[in-house]
Amino acid sequence: MQKVTIVGCGDIGHRVALRLPVQESSLSCWVRSRASARKLQGLGLASVAVDLDDSAITLPVVVGHSLFYFAPPPGKGTEDLRVAALIRAMTETGHPHRVVYLSTTGVYGDCDGAWVDEQRPPSPRADRAWRRLDAERRWREWSLSSGGELVILRVAGIYGPGKLPVKRLQSGTPMVAETDSPITNHIHSQDLVDVCLAAMARGRSGEVYNVSDGHPGTMTAYFNQVADFLGLARPPVISLAEAKRCLSPGMLSYLGESRRLSNRKMVEELDVGLRYPTLAEGLPASLDEEQGGNNQG
Repeated sequence: MQKVTIVGCGDIGHRVALRLPVQESSLSCWVRSRASARKLQGLGLASVAVDLDDSAITLPVVVGHSLFYFAPPPGKGTEDLRVAALIRAMTETGHPHRVVYLSTTGVYGDCDGAWVDEQRPPSPRADRAWRRLDAERRWREWSLSSGGELVILRVAGIYGPGKLPVKRLQSGTPMVAETDSPITNHIHSQDLVDVCLAAMARGRSGEVYNVSDGHPGTMTAYFNQVADFLGLARPPVISLAEAKRCLSPGMLSYLGESRRLSNRKMVEELDVGLRYPTLAEGLPASLDEEQGGNNQG
């Protein structure tokens, strides 16, 4: 029986857990709070509260496990001390057989709209991306020293049920014109789950895979398409100069990065057939799932 640990069982972790064959897997979901653990237990998922920020906590043993690491890094700084804490604990209690780590395509930084594959050297601009790159480095060092297998997934912007910018559109927050908008990339949450499972099953150890639907477009076009689909008003258009005055620092940092992601390696090596290769397929499916209350992927 395969022993599986999911560290960080939010939306994606929950979906992965529900896709695992019950008769063939022994599952443990790690969440930060006891309330979250009780909620997952109520859904029939074995869960435990593990606060990786607590240096005094005793971590569950993961020896020989297949470990999905979905937990976010800390909210500030340029290091992921949560990953550091877990790896430090594993050196004392034993190591998993394989780790799939969910990183971000933000580690590439601004690529001026160029096509980007996994050979491009990382060049983060935002601290949040530096934290992810730090985690990648720590996992690589762990793999080399322990002999454990590692697959890194660099994930584009996730959309899907509960992950559409509805409140932003309803609030009328402006956006720059398409001619000034950066190129962004997306992946539907159900497709991401498929990729995570494929990476655990057949990803080559030590490899990095970009995860996107392969159809990049401008950030403004994304908001407009979601607005049109939901029957909401498109965001008001402002200039870049106006954006610098009225948009949040977080949004401005996203506006400063433009790249087109190649997903060829993901499709070919992980043998993933995307359910939703474009927003035209993914948006209706997202709404259908929200209305049906089904998040099993």
